[in-house]
Amino acid sequence: MKHRLLFLIFLSNFLSSQMKDSVSINTPTLYDSIKISNKKEVKTKLIDDVVITGTIKPISKSKSPVAVEIYSQKFFQKNPTPNIFEAIAMVNGVKPQLNCSVCNTGDIHINGLEGPYTMILIDGMPIVSSLSTVYGLSGIPNSLIDRVEVVKGPASSLYGSEAMGGVINIITKNALLAPKLSIDLMATTWSENNLDVSTKFNVGKNVASLISLNYFNFENRLDYNKDNFTDAALQNRISVFNKWNFQRKENRLASFALRYLYEDRFGGEMQWNKSYRGSNQIYGESIYTNRMEAFGVYQWPLKENIITQLSYNFHDQNSFYGTNPFDATQKVTFVQTYWDKKLGNHDLILGGTFKKTFYDDNTPGTFSADGITNEPMKSPIFGAFIQDQWEVNGKNTFLLGYRYDYDMVHHSVHSPRFAWKFSPNPYHTVRFNFGTGFRVVNLFTEDHAALTGSREVVIQSNLKPEKSINGNVNYVWKIPMADRLMNVDASAFYTYFSNKIVGDFDSQPDKIIYDNLHGYGISRGASLNVDYTFNFPLSINLGVTYLDVYQKFDGSMGKSQQLHAPKWSGTYNITYKFPNNLILDFTGQFYGPMRLPVLPNDYRPEYSPFYSLANIQVSKSFKSGFEVYCGIKNIFNFTPKDPLMRPFDPFDKSVNDPVSNPYHYTFDTTYGYAPMQKIRGFLGVKYILK
Repeated sequence: MKHRLLFLIFLSNFLSSQMKDSVSINTPTLYDSIKISNKKEVKTKLIDDVVITGTIKPISKSKSPVAVEIYSQKFFQKNPTPNIFEAIAMVNGVKPQLNCSVCNTGDIHINGLEGPYTMILIDGMPIVSSLSTVYGLSGIPNSLIDRVEVVKGPASSLYGSEAMGGVINIITKNALLAPKLSIDLMATTWSENNLDVSTKFNVGKNVASLISLNYFNFENRLDYNKDNFTDAALQNRISVFNKWNFQRKENRLASFALRYLYEDRFGGEMQWNKSYRGSNQIYGESIYTNRMEAFGVYQWPLKENIITQLSYNFHDQNSFYGTNPFDATQKVTFVQTYWDKKLGNHDLILGGTFKKTFYDDNTPGTFSADGITNEPMKSPIFGAFIQDQWEVNGKNTFLLGYRYDYDMVHHSVHSPRFAWKFSPNPYHTVRFNFGTGFRVVNLFTEDHAALTGSREVVIQSNLKPEKSINGNVNYVWKIPMADRLMNVDASAFYTYFSNKIVGDFDSQPDKIIYDNLHGYGISRGASLNVDYTFNFPLSINLGVTYLDVYQKFDGSMGKSQQLHAPKWSGTYNITYKFPNNLILDFTGQFYGPMRLPVLPNDYRPEYSPFYSLANIQVSKSFKSGFEVYCGIKNIFNFTPKDPLMRPFDPFDKSVNDPVSNPYHYTFDTTYGYAPMQKIRGFLGVKYILK
């Protein structure tokens, strides 16, 4: 870890020493003010954000036929968190789901679909996948974020067929626009300590570099529920980020970035130490993560608009789940080039991609056909895509897209896409999107339940790839109210799955049985967001989502509700600005009952209760560049009850004792549905030098 970290720091210092600083940087603005009405009583001008994720190229949000939600760094700062995994909970319809009550691994659900159906991009490139979806999400610090773009629904024709549920695109800061110095230090009463430091320097007139360091430390063992297990996983994490942006003629794009992450994570019995790692005496889940990323974009110096994107990431995980070792290495190379051409009222994009994944671990997932010889997975995928955005007139815009991928195992994959935007006037906009999805599942990198030592994994047959057909309708209504607007954003969505791969937690208490669903799966629902800023310093943002996610088995009259998918959920965000730059933020999420993985004759409820995780923050900024903020997290003090089954026998030594364990309960870590962190305070200080 140390030699990689030192190499990154040396590289940045060396490059900066070879060039001279400049005095100014000229960059185009990303925003454009537009009038939304010619009515005299409505004089408000709205900022029409530029979005990328919906169509792969910069376009104003109002003109995009794909519904894209934009969340700035300031939005996430209303409830300060150390990483994007925790912060994304503030987005309605997006749920960070904890999958293990011991090591606190998690993934991100969009509209009720499990984490593997969510494609997570960094600057438009698929940096986060497979291994990194398990622990890598908590290693992306919020300090890197300029904004986050969210597309709920199919995006397969542009980003590959695995974007079945949606896309979260994390746009990192532009070094040309970043402040010269930024420092953010936060601590909680649980002894969670987070430090973000970044500095920007100019090199000549047209080059800028941003160096950012994030350090998170939590080593305070707490056990408020007295089950002898840590309530929250201990973490010691460092992330170093270096990005270079280049100002070129005609505003052509050019940037390059490096990031390194190291994390030491532990959850388990309170008396565990590293000498027990992998032993059957004291239970612990210990994970060491080493990860490196490199990614960049370059626009060719031609009259035609041709752009190349490339990325590479290396991820190494060394871990023990009780006595079960899991060692895995993953390398992903990605290259994409596309041509953007304007022809009348048609905007054409034509591109090609190459993605190669090397993956190796110590599980049966990488065995050869003989079941004995290790055979690392090497899966190159070639792809080509075409998209036509046709602006018929001022009211109608169509988008037609098609993607072809060739996989060495599953051969040809076809992903069509269709979108239509109808906007009869500036106050009403309707968007309809349709697409298909295709996904190859790697259980051991995507499903933490397959890693934990609490259950045996059984793969029933040769798993076939999953397929889906999905669509959604989005309606945006801007309601004039005096000299302001109330924004109403409503969506309805429907996804049909065939060959869906599901884990059977119910048939046998000591096993997880994976097989293609003999039937079909459905994910459907609706969401509503409303935000309004009053003519006094109060703004409100409210969201609610309804989900119906289930599987239907062949020959069965009933349906099985998906685990960890609440029927009702929502978000709330209320901000009041006092004089003298004093701001009060009240934020939170609520979740209705969700089905949980219980065992036969389980004494724990099959459905979770309704609960809310609420936070309050007071912040004050000063002209000197300092800002002080403090508040309380989880003010309702909610934590799940009995998240672990039989924590006193984690190695199942007495599982067959007919006297003490007549129902043959086994140690189980998968029941937890919310963080075990009780009410706690936080205090932070920021400093920004522009």
